[in-house]
Amino acid sequence: MTVLPKPKQRIAILISGGGSNMRAIVEALHRRRWNDRYGAVIAGVVSNQASAAGLQWAEAQGIATRVCSHRDYASREAFDEALKQAVDGLTDQAPPDWVVLAGFMRILTPAFVEHYDGRLLNIHPSLLPAFPGLHTHQRAIEMGCRFAGATVHRVTAALDHGEILGQAVVPVLADDTPDQLAARVLTQEHRLYPDVLEQLLQARLQA
Repeated sequence: MTVLPKPKQRIAILISGGGSNMRAIVEALHRRRWNDRYGAVIAGVVSNQASAAGLQWAEAQGIATRVCSHRDYASREAFDEALKQAVDGLTDQAPPDWVVLAGFMRILTPAFVEHYDGRLLNIHPSLLPAFPGLHTHQRAIEMGCRFAGATVHRVTAALDHGEILGQAVVPVLADDTPDQLAARVLTQEHRLYPDVLEQLLQARLQA
């Protein structure tokens, strides 16, 4: 019996800084054999910051990288159009199967979100719908929250909304600083994001 190869599931990752969530995803892909099991490959990594340390790590792994600086464009719309071309260019001008925001610090326009409808993912350092936007850990402490965490969700045109795909919870300790809480949440992000992405890879393969 002929065994047909699994269709490719091409993953593009967008970063702005160190890319620790990107690294967790890439390492999970290799460790859990996502290519063999789901046909998953990293199409490339795109950053809006040429100085992003995560680009150097990706290049050292042999992953294609691109820089698309928002500073080169006069409007969000112009930047997002260039960003879309950079992302699609990773896969011969066809949209990737998944576009994963991993610390990508830009608010995306509705046109960009629509182009990747259903395949655009983000991780946010709070238990959405609580604390969308910035300074999530400081806000959680100031509000007296006993728990905080991270959320993986599909991206919509509304900031930090969209279908919740998974969450991880950590306690807020009595003497926590925002940095201490952030470090505890980040550890869970590195577990949560690969787990959720693997579930999506598996579901698409079985669809």
